[in-house]
Amino acid sequence: MRKKKIVVAITGASGAIYANLLLKKLSQLKDQIEEVAIVMSDNAKDVWRFELDNDDFRTFDYKIFAKNDFMAPFASGSARFDTMVIVPCSMGTLGRIAGGISDDLISRAADVILKERRKLILVARDTPLNLIHIRNMATVTEAGGVICPAIPSYYSKPQTIEELAMTVVNRIIDLIGLENESYQWNGI
Repeated sequence: MRKKKIVVAITGASGAIYANLLLKKLSQLKDQIEEVAIVMSDNAKDVWRFELDNDDFRTFDYKIFAKNDFMAPFASGSARFDTMVIVPCSMGTLGRIAGGISDDLISRAADVILKERRKLILVARDTPLNLIHIRNMATVTEAGGVICPAIPSYYSKPQTIEELAMTVVNRIIDLIGLENESYQWNGI
């Protein structure tokens, strides 16, 4: 299996735990990964600090790109990043992607991933949804993106908030196409 090049974008929606656990899991699966790049909105940094009481996003062994760094490799299809995960994905970011508005590195990279017919995974984290959100999700889906709402599952009988959030992260890992040992329905 060819090693993956992955962009992880983090927006200011609530749910920094998902981004944190995903980055930790990607570190554990590094033998399957060529490169991970991170881009965060300013609000994402604030929400991370508020929800997790730390700045651990700075501690991962991945390069963090500024939100307006259009010279980042994944701002072009020639860099051949396989997958982009936006986790959590705010409804504002979803709307800009659905509208083709590339006004920052996150929306530009998402546009590149879609135009190159690569995998874009949006981990939407908002509720309830209005009709605009639903239509934006439909637009992104029709363009080739995957909407993966941050809705945990309970089959594995999680005992902690982290275990519950990992049910979403494990789905993301599966969607990326990485080999990962995790709970599967019916104990398989």
